[in-house]
Amino acid sequence: MLNKISDALTQTLFTILVLYLTFLLLRYPAQSLQYASTGLLLWFQRMIPTLLPFMILSGIMVRMNLTERFAKWFHPFFHCLWGTSLNGSYALLMGMLCGFPMGARVIGELLHAQKLSEKEASYLLAFCNNIGPIYFISFVMSTLSIENNYIPFLIMYGVPLLYGFFLYRFHYKSTLYKSTANITLQAASILPNKASSLLTAIDDSVISGLIGIGKLGGYMVFFNLLNIMLYPFAALPKSILGFCNCMLEITSGISLIGKEGFFMILILLPFGGFSCMAQTYSMIKETNLSISHYFLHKCSQTALTALIYIFYVVFYAYTL
Repeated sequence: MLNKISDALTQTLFTILVLYLTFLLLRYPAQSLQYASTGLLLWFQRMIPTLLPFMILSGIMVRMNLTERFAKWFHPFFHCLWGTSLNGSYALLMGMLCGFPMGARVIGELLHAQKLSEKEASYLLAFCNNIGPIYFISFVMSTLSIENNYIPFLIMYGVPLLYGFFLYRFHYKSTLYKSTANITLQAASILPNKASSLLTAIDDSVISGLIGIGKLGGYMVFFNLLNIMLYPFAALPKSILGFCNCMLEITSGISLIGKEGFFMILILLPFGGFSCMAQTYSMIKETNLSISHYFLHKCSQTALTALIYIFYVVFYAYTL
């Protein structure tokens, strides 16, 4: 009975929301076009050049069974700190270097190819799907006028790495070893995946990458368009509007509020906004990985980031 009432309320709420959004699209067509165009430009100018090459290259690596060979170079260090398998080390590196939602995509591909256990995939997803360093240095730091300051960079990437370290030590250490051993036994008991030829791997990876990047473009346009819901409330303080914009789509929010939302932007970056959340879901929806668990882990890392910046402001002069 309660479930039926809850479902009815949810459907009613979403119906009202869709009607409100439809009204705003018709009421403010020029502004709606501007929001949608902003999302399309961000996708074309930032996501395609920064993500598509990595999507194609990673797809080739997975299809040609090269991930373990590649991971051997840094696996001992990663395994010591985060307990990863060879393929887990590869997913961790790609996730930290390439940015949203590449970490989730690589994890999903490796899980689908039975090269990661579901337990390790869930563990890695908790902390290695973040804003990419190239995006952070070229866009965030320049927009916030941060010059040669290593503190925001260390906090941005130190928090998830420490989070993963303690998550492994206090929660996943015993079960992760067993799950990794099981996936190794399963892999040994079946015929190994036949590596694709180079041309086949390139062709499949290009097609898969284009489909993936196309979906991400749709998410960026849609979540930027949702900013039209805030347009009737333009008289609200810019900090509130900026916060809402960042929560919907982080890049457009940063562009809107800029230096005025300095600490707010740095604190919200680990979460990434609901657009990044939806993009991550699109990368893992064919697996059994939980988007709700991922959401909770992102909230935890955002809270930790906020605490660090609060302590920084309290105990040190504002020198960022």
